[in-house]
Amino acid sequence: MTDQLWRRDPDSSTRETPRPYIRAFVPRGGLDAAITFYEELQGVEVDLRTPYPEKGLDIATVGAFLLVEGTEEVLEPFRATHGTLLVADLDVYEQRLVERGAEILDARIDVPTGSGLTARHPDGTIVEYVHHRPQPHER
Repeated sequence: MTDQLWRRDPDSSTRETPRPYIRAFVPRGGLDAAITFYEELQGVEVDLRTPYPEKGLDIATVGAFLLVEGTEEVLEPFRATHGTLLVADLDVYEQRLVERGAEILDARIDVPTGSGLTARHPDGTIVEYVHHRPQPHER
């Protein structure tokens, strides 16, 4: 397990299209094995790994998957979210969501990678929207 954030692309501001992640929930102690599985499955390498101590989680992204490691109790509230979308501008997405009738469930908060919010779409789909921003050690 790593004790600090590292990632290949620390700033999503220049993304021309959003990057969707399928969420995979991993029991505590299983993140390394999950990373290896998803790397081998997709033929790509892990490109983000970070602890999220405020929530009791460890997180990694491998290709199309967001791996979320924690105890069953810690993971439970996160299981209702269907996916994560990495976006260039969180303000734009928040405005679009509200204008189109989505409900903001969790207002914008700072997360280890930048900032994010969670919204329920009119069809009931719950999505976390995240804007990655470089941290001081990544500049």
